[in-house]
Amino acid sequence: MGMWASLDAVWEMSAERRIFGAVLLFSWTVYLWETFLARRQRRIYKTTTHVPLELGQIMDSETFEKSRLYQLDKSTFSFWSGLYSEFEGTLILLFGGIPYLWRLSGRFCGYAGFGPEYEITQSLVFLLLATLFSALTGLPWSLYNTFVIEEKHGFNQQTLGFFMKDAIKKFIVTQCILLPVSALLLYIIKIGGDYFFIYAWLFTLVVSLVLVTIYADYIAPLFDKFTPLPEGKLKQEIEIMAKSIDFPLTKVYVVQGSKRSSHSNAYFYGFFKNKRIVLFDTLLEEYSVLNKDIQEESGMEPCNDGEGDSEEIKAKVKNKKQGCKNEEVLAVLGHELGHWKLGHTVKNIIISQMNSFLCFFLFAVLIGRKELFVAFGFYDSQPTLIGLLIIFQFIFSPYNEVLSFCLTVLSRRFEFQADAFAKKLGKAKDLYSALIKLNKDNLGFPVSDWLFSMWHYSHPPLLERLQALKNSKQD
Repeated sequence: MGMWASLDAVWEMSAERRIFGAVLLFSWTVYLWETFLARRQRRIYKTTTHVPLELGQIMDSETFEKSRLYQLDKSTFSFWSGLYSEFEGTLILLFGGIPYLWRLSGRFCGYAGFGPEYEITQSLVFLLLATLFSALTGLPWSLYNTFVIEEKHGFNQQTLGFFMKDAIKKFIVTQCILLPVSALLLYIIKIGGDYFFIYAWLFTLVVSLVLVTIYADYIAPLFDKFTPLPEGKLKQEIEIMAKSIDFPLTKVYVVQGSKRSSHSNAYFYGFFKNKRIVLFDTLLEEYSVLNKDIQEESGMEPCNDGEGDSEEIKAKVKNKKQGCKNEEVLAVLGHELGHWKLGHTVKNIIISQMNSFLCFFLFAVLIGRKELFVAFGFYDSQPTLIGLLIIFQFIFSPYNEVLSFCLTVLSRRFEFQADAFAKKLGKAKDLYSALIKLNKDNLGFPVSDWLFSMWHYSHPPLLERLQALKNSKQD
């Protein structure tokens, strides 16, 4: 009997080592695959030094060179930050960083009078310490990206003071959402019985819908200033276009994104009959403060949040005449509204929730496997939060990679469909010119390695989108 017990112990230890080794092996395999793809794309950046013939009519040599150098710098940064992240994660696993942080959380709880039976309290302390560690180790990389790379290429509009205030605010807001949501999720798992995975999934569904609903109204305004789009031709034409496709538009906002970056964007949000459109001021040629001298700003009201305009917008204005004309803005919105009209938003929500349900179901199957916890250094306890971390982040890694690729392929298909929808609205010509302008404003490099593009690009390359629009543009 003792011999068989010993053999069982050896087998269990072997299984635990196999689990741990497989996690590390897969992590490094993914990293090497990503590095291989990035190296292929980096070769494109280095060797494509002149505007290709097919781009001669849409991109000048100066912009082409700027975008090439920008993407080359981003590629270099991505390599070193990715290498650091991989080594950091490996060292944390090899030296037992996760169980150490769990024990440290237990000691902090003990000082406050909470014993081991207060697992949810200890889990919240663990989350707080883990996110604090992540924020601190990621800060130097974020600073370098913002104040070296983005600054060098004319995108950064922040001062160091504004950046740090923003980072602290983001951390606090994140904790205010993360901690109570996590506490409720853990409680539901604890009391949910055999079907806890159904209740946990329903809870996360409700939370995600609530966050999407309140984000732009209550969370985003903590960081950026939102103002209603002034009455005028642009607003009137947006409302006419929305009405023509039965889009239940209630409000149109302009967000002062130029205080942070000169990158541009637009999106809509809301459920049922309460849809709202948000336009970045950097998207609008008429409203972007980056097209005006600081002393003559009149398109947007100053943002009085204690920092002052000098804290938010550089005195030296860059990227003159950024953004799109009204007709081009309408074309971009025609594309975005196409996602709604064609059901892309609903389809993405359904896919996300099906995936979430599957993951919680598999979590319920695996959570009782002691060897998973032992493999990561938890010999005497099986905390629910640690189970979530191990299973969702490590065990599901291969599945997540495959899913990510499939969603990227689907996203490209949706983008082509949304472009085709904008064509049907008669916006092909304006969307064609808008895509070129946005590519220029954001210094997107229009030449890409096919394998890198296939794996990473959720939006089709510029030339492919322009080609799809070209025939209609010429009609």
